Amino acid sequence: MIKGRCLCGKVRFSYDGVIEEVALCHCAQCRRAQGGAFAANSPLDNNKLTFEGAEFVNEFETTGDKIRAFCGNCGSAVYSARTSLPDIKRIRIGTIETDFTCENKYHIYTDSKASWHTITDSYHQFKAEKPALENGSSK
Repeated sequence: MIKGRCLCGKVRFSYDGVIEEVALCHCAQCRRAQGGAFAANSPLDNNKLTFEGAEFVNEFETTGDKIRAFCGNCGSAVYSARTSLPDIKRIRIGTIETDFTCENKYHIYTDSKASWHTITDSYHQFKAEKPALENGSSK
């Protein structure tokens, strides 16, 4: 079981599954939302995700299809979601408290990365979004 929480602990979640991929997103929206060079997140099956303190979750619509959710008390980014993909929530990896391993890591939107940041690891880089596989998954 994967467990996580926001900074103040009012929003907590459990995931009955494993982390299968970690996306390091360099788009300008993620950089602004996270306050850093990129956002680290993982797409999780919403049906295996349980939240406590959901009354503290505030959702902000950034585009017609995407929302970003954060704790209304401490401001921690918790997840993002697309209305076109209702079964997926992209959990912010920094909120996870449980130890886990995941070798499937990659960078996305590298064409819009911060000019002051240099990618120095060997993870695959995509100029935009990672292409989906035939079954619609991005794994």
